[in-house]
Amino acid sequence: MKLLATLTFLSTATTSTSFNLGRGLVSRNSNFGNLTTRPYSRTRLNLFENIFGSPPSQEIVYSNLKYPANEMAEAALAGLVPSLSSKENLQIATFAGGCFWGLELAYQRLPGVLHTAVGYTQGPVLSPTYKAVCSGGTGHTEAIQVYYDDTCTYTDLLDVFFNRVDITTVNGQGNDRGTQYRTGIYPHTTEQIEEARERMEREGEKVKRVATEIKEAEVFWPAEGYHQQYLEKGGQNAEKNAKDVIRCYG
Repeated sequence: MKLLATLTFLSTATTSTSFNLGRGLVSRNSNFGNLTTRPYSRTRLNLFENIFGSPPSQEIVYSNLKYPANEMAEAALAGLVPSLSSKENLQIATFAGGCFWGLELAYQRLPGVLHTAVGYTQGPVLSPTYKAVCSGGTGHTEAIQVYYDDTCTYTDLLDVFFNRVDITTVNGQGNDRGTQYRTGIYPHTTEQIEEARERMEREGEKVKRVATEIKEAEVFWPAEGYHQQYLEKGGQNAEKNAKDVIRCYG
């Protein structure tokens, strides 16, 4: 097996400090490194605009977002990466699996997951927008953040991830290609990182290479409101334990 995965936590490439504010582990990254800007790619953005029309705004008004995205935005604007939600003291987990619409719906269906939001993470640009992230030049990947209670385990969350995500594909899933579609598991606690690494080692034995990265959770910027629970709004089944096929493009 060829390991392409990045297995880092409190990485030496990023200067991180961790401290406790009464809401679990919180990390603040102080050095994001250099960012290489790539030529603007409009493939998926054009598809989105052709089917659904142009995005309604070039800037995200975080105060207009609904819970939990608005709470996540408050943490992002403060440069915080909490492991527990502020309002309900729920556990937090973050994953990236290509197009965030489909992965969000998969987690919405999991019992014990009480809230979800899609957004952008693992990039240095502040307050990124969908259009900017689609350019591939912000360094972010499309991601999903979930709030879950004690009836759901991190193992359950990893099961959903590995059942849905092709961990061998570099920078993409399905027809979506680009660094903004890279897949990743972004632990918020030492317990999560240990379990993620152990699970990846087992899954990696089944394939020739692993392209999915495992990195310390960084600031999570919620996406625009029209992206939140997008497939559910479009009529797809978000009921717990639903088995309907998830369709990302109609």
